[in-house]
Amino acid sequence: MLIGRRFGRPGLIGTVARTAVITGTAAMTAGAISHHQQQKYATQHEATAYEQAEAAQPAAAPAPSAPAASGDSLMDKLTQLASLHASGVLTDAEFSEAKAKLLAS
Repeated sequence: MLIGRRFGRPGLIGTVARTAVITGTAAMTAGAISHHQQQKYATQHEATAYEQAEAAQPAAAPAPSAPAASGDSLMDKLTQLASLHASGVLTDAEFSEAKAKLLAS
């Protein structure tokens, strides 16, 4: 005969221990899921805020080029004006005015 070992249903301490393990596991799982969802929503919120900030800012103008050396040819200056016009830095009127000044000098 075996002494100290029960067969069948667990005793009170075994039931309490099993319930504590199940409850703890469920709480940890729920906490992990909640944390994961918070991180996911925070990342989405940051991405949306970044996209909105990018859309609200005007396109950055290209950095001004170095001053033209005295030996630059007229063609180089006209090419530089054309590239500024093509990139949208100069409007049609500004481009025409600057081109006329260059050709007059």
